[in-house]
Amino acid sequence: MYELIQLTDKSYYIQSPAKIGIYKTSETEVILIDSGNDKDAGRKIRQLLDANAWTLKAIYNTHSNADHIGGNKFLQDRYNCRIYASGIECDFTNHPVLEGAFLYGGYPPKDLAHKFILAQESKAESLTEAVLPEGFEIIPLPGHFFDMVGFRTPDDILFLADCLSSKETLDKYVIGFIYDVRAYLDTLERVKEMKARLFVPSHAEPTEDISELAQYNIDKVNSIADKIVKLCSEPVGFDRLLQKLFCEYNLTMTAQQHALVGSTVKSYLTYLCNENRLNMIIDDNIMKWHRA
Repeated sequence: MYELIQLTDKSYYIQSPAKIGIYKTSETEVILIDSGNDKDAGRKIRQLLDANAWTLKAIYNTHSNADHIGGNKFLQDRYNCRIYASGIECDFTNHPVLEGAFLYGGYPPKDLAHKFILAQESKAESLTEAVLPEGFEIIPLPGHFFDMVGFRTPDDILFLADCLSSKETLDKYVIGFIYDVRAYLDTLERVKEMKARLFVPSHAEPTEDISELAQYNIDKVNSIADKIVKLCSEPVGFDRLLQKLFCEYNLTMTAQQHALVGSTVKSYLTYLCNENRLNMIIDDNIMKWHRA
């Protein structure tokens, strides 16, 4: 873990729970794409940089989930580097408490105040084309989170962030986190048609052809949507529906899983209502969902 993998003369990634991109802007300076999940990740990144006599110039965050910005503060304190993030992701990066509040839907309990959800604050600036290294391209990848992006390097390496997961991860955890299901599916359809020298997803192995994995992710989302519609054959409240899904997929409920999967299921419910596959009703002061 935290092994440096060279892809081209200038592009690398660090093998870690969420892959971290590195691009050499000169012989002595590099930029990062994401920073890992905590200060320990930051320390390991610093060790790799020092071992190669590289100075960190900037961090470009794909999105603001804690496992992608957790090393920001440590590295910014050590290198005084700039950090850039897009749209709402910049706000969440500057104020990570927003993620727990968003997932919980209120002031989060202490069980959600840990490094897997609550990163340390770092000082991020707005990501624009003007602040990119020469030849870089921003690739909008909405759906998994608010304003998530990927990056295409000048040597045609495409860092895809969390827009898809490996087959192994999907088969094990089944319901991956999604903020906007419609946008997520649209993103996957676009990614499926993309070409690059090499694709580097954060949670899957690099590949020259991303189409098959993109389709697998699409199929998984559609199967979960179908399952939810089936479970709503009779009006059902959210907590009961969530329980049924955990039982159907043999998942284990924890406070973190309730927040992550629960938020995702709510997004599926919105998507299915917008697609006219479910109706929302109020029954005895309980919000329930019913197959249309």
